[in-house]
Amino acid sequence: MEEKNLKKKVVSGLLWSFGERFMTQGVSFALSIILARLLMPSEYGLVALILVFINLASVFVTNGISESLIQKKNADETDFSTIFYCSFVMSIFIYIILFFTAPLIAKFYDNADLVWILRILALIIPVSSFNTIQQAYVSKKMMFKKFFFSNLGGTLVSGVIGIIMAYNGFGVWALVAQNLINTIVGTIVLFYTVQWRPRLLFSSQSAKELMGFGWKLVTADFINIGYNELRSLTIGKVYTMADLAYYNRGNQFPSLIITNINSAIAKVVFPAMAEVNDDISRLKTVTRRSMKITAYFIFPLMVGLMSVANPLILVLLTEKWLFVVPFLQICCIYWLFQPMQTANWQAIKALGRSDLLMNLEILKKVIGVSMLLLTMHINVYAIAISNAVFAGISMIINMIPNKKLINYSMAEQFRDIAPPLLLSIAMGGMIYTISWLSLPAIVTLGLQVLSGGIIYVGFSYLFKLDSFMYLSEMLMKMVRKDSKVHIRKMKEGETIVKEN
Repeated sequence: MEEKNLKKKVVSGLLWSFGERFMTQGVSFALSIILARLLMPSEYGLVALILVFINLASVFVTNGISESLIQKKNADETDFSTIFYCSFVMSIFIYIILFFTAPLIAKFYDNADLVWILRILALIIPVSSFNTIQQAYVSKKMMFKKFFFSNLGGTLVSGVIGIIMAYNGFGVWALVAQNLINTIVGTIVLFYTVQWRPRLLFSSQSAKELMGFGWKLVTADFINIGYNELRSLTIGKVYTMADLAYYNRGNQFPSLIITNINSAIAKVVFPAMAEVNDDISRLKTVTRRSMKITAYFIFPLMVGLMSVANPLILVLLTEKWLFVVPFLQICCIYWLFQPMQTANWQAIKALGRSDLLMNLEILKKVIGVSMLLLTMHINVYAIAISNAVFAGISMIINMIPNKKLINYSMAEQFRDIAPPLLLSIAMGGMIYTISWLSLPAIVTLGLQVLSGGIIYVGFSYLFKLDSFMYLSEMLMKMVRKDSKVHIRKMKEGETIVKEN
């Protein structure tokens, strides 16, 4: 009975979690498009730079804290209250540091506007100290429906306020308000929908135990986030805030697509790999299928996005954001390599080789930082290109160990991903020629998207691509199964009517 209830909670949690993720990010993306049309790139760049410092500082308050509470099987009210007080005190301490170092950061970036923007926006950190414990409580109780309403509510309210402020000429402060209000509203919604409240309870033993587990995750997350934000910090220092905005905005489009697809596939694939990790042959089969399906979806999306970049930016962001186009195209190349990295990474993780994963990560970070140092003073495009090249190198680094671990060689992997890659390149070239016609941007974009879908699916069927045939067969099985269930229910209904 308990196992059945757990399964029900997991399925329900996944549905609400995926719904929250796609709805929230979809609404957030739509609102950010409206804001981008109202604001200047330099204003976006200013807030993007500040958020780097906020994200790094927030690691000490949010990351690792919730995991420690969720990980402890019998976490009680004392544990939750203890971690809340530890988190809140830490958040106040970090906020004070940011408040008084704001002038130094502004001086380093030679921009006096940074001082009060950082001081106001950093209020997110104390608010997050409360929000993080709420989220841990919700996750612990598997009440993921609460996340849906709190995150979506915060996104909608903050987005509308941000748009109103931007329309009325508040400039960069519209973005500051949007980010701060988003966190505040989400916290308030959880406060009224979740029963947990901090109590006057504190245990030094509990703090020692939970923080002992959490600090390792905090350290790992800080290194990872610090590395990921390094390019933004460099561009903000060496170049202009507008350059930073163009780079970040160009990265936003492909990252939104890949992060959602990749994380969704990874959540399903890793448990499947872990289940067969004692059978190398089956593990290789699961890894190959993951690689092929991921490549089949990701390659056309990234190549297609590169081909439609110009009309897409004109339609969504207007002409003032056209400098985003080359960054968008370069970032598509970067994200194109990510799913193949993930498939190999998950296979190594399923085998329990955390030592190997750590060594691979250190090697990749050294290469990435070296490439950044070599290109940082050339131009912003060189920084973006070096990141794309680095993604390709990282993919190869992740591929190499699986020749020995699961007998999945690099040559075999490239053969598996070659068909969808070649078809995607051909499709991208065909739809790019549509941009040569003298048509309005919105018409060009519509024709390219429609043609791209028809060409890719059509040629997949014509050349009998493995992933296309596999997915088609799976879909047909699902349809036949649903039809049989529907027919059976109809017959049962007819029987009941006759009996009555």
